[in-house]
Amino acid sequence: MASPPKKRGRRTRAEQRAATIKQILDTSEDLFAQLGYFGVTIKDVADGMGIHPALIHYYFDGKKALFDAVFERRMDYAVETRTAGLDEYEAEAGDHPTVEGALRAYYDGAFDVYINGDEGWRNFGRIFAQVNNAPGYGAEMMETYFDPLVLRLVELLAKALPDAPPEDLFWSFQFTSGAYSLILSRTGRIDRLSRGLCASDDFQAVRERFVTFMAGGFNAVYNRRLSERDAG
Repeated sequence: MASPPKKRGRRTRAEQRAATIKQILDTSEDLFAQLGYFGVTIKDVADGMGIHPALIHYYFDGKKALFDAVFERRMDYAVETRTAGLDEYEAEAGDHPTVEGALRAYYDGAFDVYINGDEGWRNFGRIFAQVNNAPGYGAEMMETYFDPLVLRLVELLAKALPDAPPEDLFWSFQFTSGAYSLILSRTGRIDRLSRGLCASDDFQAVRERFVTFMAGGFNAVYNRRLSERDAG
């Protein structure tokens, strides 16, 4: 005769604390993604959870600390994904990287997260887009977490496009980063413009096109420079 299942004991205080913090962060992530940093209050988060705002203040010292925690809890994985992609590609390409290969190493893993992850990751994508487009605080966050990776990518692109003026590489990355932020924002505009042919949350469709399109831009700028130099 089978033994009856054991009853799970009450959660420890540490488990209760962790569960509460996760719920606060999940609720905040959803609200920040929908309404932006300035559109959300601590009371909004508390109301969404059905708790008193004092409980959130117990864990977080104000809205900025809460927003930082929402942003930072996914950043380690995001940075690890990009780093792993660049590591693998550099080992494979050696001294002969291509523009498309370098961009794919940098972006494909990120798109995979949005394709295969839960709605929390897609909410984080919108928050990432907000931060990436914000002067001051946003620039500081990007400098802390992503600028070293971007500079590493630019070094790879410089190998792929020898003699390219550095300013062309940085401007081209800026255009790429702007497009990426718009994609993560999932505004729904492309849905309306295309009358349903495209969907702003179709990250698989984006992944199939994004890098090829952006690589074409890098190469076009580079080839124009070569033509101008040769003509001169």
